[in-house]
Amino acid sequence: MFWLAFIALLIGTGADVMIPVLVSHFIDHALVPRKLDMSILWWYGGIFLALQLISPLLHYYQLLSFQKIALWVVRQLRMDVFGKVQHLGLSFFDRTPTGSLVSRITNDTEAIKDLYIHVLSSFMQNFILVIGVFVAMFSLDMKLAPYALILLPVFYILMQTYRRLSAKVYHVIRSKLSQMNAKLNESIQGMNIIQALRQEERLRKEFGQLNQEHYQAALKNLKIFGLLLRPATYVISLISIVFLLNYFGLQSIAGVTIKVGVLYGMLNLLDRIIEPVNQMMMRLSQMQQAIVSAERVFTLLDQTEYAPKQEGSQNPAIQQGRIEFDQVSFSYDGKNDVLKNISFVAEPGQTVALVGHTGSGKSSIINLLMRFYPVHRGTIKIDGVPLSAYSEEELRSNIGLVLQDPFLFVGDVKGNIRLHNRSISDEKVREAARFVQADHFIEKLPQGYEEPVGERGATFSSGQRQLLSFARTIAIDPKVLVLDEATAHVDTETEEAIQAALDKMRKGRTTIAIAHRLSTIQDADLILVLHQGEIVERGTHQELLALKGLYHKMYQLQAQGTLLQTS
Repeated sequence: MFWLAFIALLIGTGADVMIPVLVSHFIDHALVPRKLDMSILWWYGGIFLALQLISPLLHYYQLLSFQKIALWVVRQLRMDVFGKVQHLGLSFFDRTPTGSLVSRITNDTEAIKDLYIHVLSSFMQNFILVIGVFVAMFSLDMKLAPYALILLPVFYILMQTYRRLSAKVYHVIRSKLSQMNAKLNESIQGMNIIQALRQEERLRKEFGQLNQEHYQAALKNLKIFGLLLRPATYVISLISIVFLLNYFGLQSIAGVTIKVGVLYGMLNLLDRIIEPVNQMMMRLSQMQQAIVSAERVFTLLDQTEYAPKQEGSQNPAIQQGRIEFDQVSFSYDGKNDVLKNISFVAEPGQTVALVGHTGSGKSSIINLLMRFYPVHRGTIKIDGVPLSAYSEEELRSNIGLVLQDPFLFVGDVKGNIRLHNRSISDEKVREAARFVQADHFIEKLPQGYEEPVGERGATFSSGQRQLLSFARTIAIDPKVLVLDEATAHVDTETEEAIQAALDKMRKGRTTIAIAHRLSTIQDADLILVLHQGEIVERGTHQELLALKGLYHKMYQLQAQGTLLQTS
């Protein structure tokens, strides 16, 4: 499609520049005073009409083709960028604002479309037209045409000056737009907190400041655009016309015969060369913006910070679910360890609970077990096999994760439990819901399992979202359960029902559970007490109470808090 469009562009442009050459030749050779040959007139008229018809038809074809190419490229590019983002590691998302990523995938790829449209179509068309005009000038007057070549370095310097000045401004424009998207995304997600704490005015001012900086940068670019583009090329055009008329005038004074057709042709071609240059200069604005956007998009595409992948060619299977941490240390920033020499073993069917104050490293242990982050030092094994040796599919189908903050996708209840896993039938979906006792509220919904779920499940209560998340995990029948305070958002009655379901589910399965409420993990086979990234105590509930250490203090504080609430 590209080469056919390019050939059409060449022929269409050739037809454009041939028109003034044809008229010039007609004036000088066929238009004889008091002697008009009608056959020659018809011949010239036929060619003129053919050129006038060929040119717009071919330009329409090439323009449509280049537009199709541009749309195809952007469509593919968006898929590439979105696919890339899906496979990046969580460490990348830890330091990259969500709004900035959204801006790159939507706004910046849309700007790249302008790059393809203007470069492949308008810019290329005008550039070829300029070349064609110069070729036509040489065919008309070999002595005068070389003087016209002086215009090329002049236009080049003008373009380079604009490009250099506008590049910095466009970087600021795209950066501020990205920051506004990030601020907007943050504000919408935290709207309940903003309104509850009366932060509307502060956020309005912060957004207004970013908006003002974007406005100032855009205004600065507009001034550069207004000064260097059409006014500058208009002055160059006037100087060129004055030079051309003076050249023919001096030739006439010197007694040299002046061909009226050549004069007409040169003036016409000179006018034709100024307009495409104007168009190219005007397109530099969108082109510069698109190049900046392309830099941002391809910087994202060039990211190599992937999520940890399988190492080796073996494909071991998780059979029992025995988990072993051996001297594991980990740091998010590469400087400060959040985990220090963590070692423990969770035998099949055992429940290992992780307790500790905020920031003690509980979630980091889960993140490493789920292979969201690479292990820096030490080893993690499942069934005696290093975690890195398992395939992504094997890990995700055998380790069930329930987070403290459940995430629901737009769709329906059944789809959120199944998550497009074709191996999970409708009956299995219902069984999973019954297992966690979520069927009670699901069946009361107007459409039951077909009930629509909005963004993040906003129409459901926190407890209902948690139950659906739990049912989603049960549906895959995992050998290992990972619970990050899974009962934090459910009431006491529901929590008791879930605990009963967990007791049945733990048989033959390994469970790693983070718990803030110590009452929920009193029956755990092993409790690990973490403090500042280290395991400071380990044992059963009764053993830890007997130690009268950190766990004992935490238990007493929670017991006192419960008594105060009861009283």
